[in-house]
Amino acid sequence: MERNDQFTHTLQQKDRENVWHHISVYNENTPAIIEQGEGAWITDSLGNRFLDGMSGLWAVNVGYGRERLAKVAYEQLKKLCYAPLTQSHEPAIRLAEKINSLLEDDYMMFYSNSGSDANEVAFKLIRQFHQQNGEGTRYKMIARYRAYHGSSLGALAATGQASRKYKYEPLTPGFLHVAPPDPYRRPKGQSIETYNIARAREIEEKIIWEQKETIAAVIMEPLITGGGVLIPHHTYVQEVERICKKYGVLLIIDEVICGFGRTGKLFGHQHFGIHPDVITMAKGLTSAYLPLSITAVRKDIYEKFKETDGYSHFRHINTFGGNPAACAVALENIKIIEEEGLVQRAKDLGIQLLHDLQDLLELPFVGDIRGLGLLVGIELVEDKASQRPAKAERVANIIADCKANGLIIGKNGDTVEGYDNIITLSPPLCCTDEDLEFMVAVLKRVFTANV
Repeated sequence: MERNDQFTHTLQQKDRENVWHHISVYNENTPAIIEQGEGAWITDSLGNRFLDGMSGLWAVNVGYGRERLAKVAYEQLKKLCYAPLTQSHEPAIRLAEKINSLLEDDYMMFYSNSGSDANEVAFKLIRQFHQQNGEGTRYKMIARYRAYHGSSLGALAATGQASRKYKYEPLTPGFLHVAPPDPYRRPKGQSIETYNIARAREIEEKIIWEQKETIAAVIMEPLITGGGVLIPHHTYVQEVERICKKYGVLLIIDEVICGFGRTGKLFGHQHFGIHPDVITMAKGLTSAYLPLSITAVRKDIYEKFKETDGYSHFRHINTFGGNPAACAVALENIKIIEEEGLVQRAKDLGIQLLHDLQDLLELPFVGDIRGLGLLVGIELVEDKASQRPAKAERVANIIADCKANGLIIGKNGDTVEGYDNIITLSPPLCCTDEDLEFMVAVLKRVFTANV
């Protein structure tokens, strides 16, 4: 252990001198240095083990240490390490065909590296589509407050989280926002269905008020994830689709977090019986073993890019998008999900997790517990009567105490000032029953100690 302590101390010093950490307030105390992962567990350089209740960044769906995925990447890298998709290669072709079969629809796949990339592609191609469809006035995109769609300037403009935008504005113009459904905070006495329909109709009002001929698309996650795990009623999603069709507005569904089994369906939108025009995906596509994202575009939209004048093709390129090894890993990752029944596993474990956490609602600072599959949010409040969001100190203490007890959890951080009060859980879909029991035991112990 002494050697590990010195080894870690040296690494921490080099970290402080060289590494700028993502979305982190400056802190002299260097974060844990993660060395190894297996299943749902990670181990740091001091030998401490943690159950990763967030799958990294909502991403490691099949869990850590999958030798199958490492071998597939190795074999593909030996055979062909790189080929730009100005041409093609077999893994990209096989993966596109597989995704189409999973979506049970007819799409063209555009490959990129990340969820931000995938959404940027969607925005660009939709604006170009409307131009080439004779409706060049359509350029505005409607998104929801509290939703996250990426950190590049266009994707950040779509994001409805003011804290993430502050000091980076002005961003890409043309992005509008409406309030999302938040059933926990709906008006007292109003039914879930009535509330959700009213929220959807706000999108229709926005389309009308902004001049319907200027609206290009609506973008939304099936359920808002990093913004607080806000889960709509099916009437909301179906009404949004109806409104989009009524006004000739395209519907983009952001499946970057919800996709590949996370919600107990292969894709989150499949809970609602809708057929999006564009679907973006990343994270669970490769379970984060290699960077890869896809923008899936309905073929009738793609047809508009076949015209032969000099500016009709989609003039977008991504150096590493659709890397052969990443595509090969994605195919093998999907095989694992299918062979091990991880979509059903996520559904079953999610039901069990919500059931086992219900006792927490007896605590005075737990306002709501909600989830879909292995995607759970626990809303902390100052008091249940007012529903005032809990102070940042309470949220931070719970996260720190869980880590001290061997459990990594998350929160909806840097979203909307005063509303970063939701504890988030998004563990690997391969969690064992014992993993789930450990997670619940730690949460109950920590929450009770923080009363």
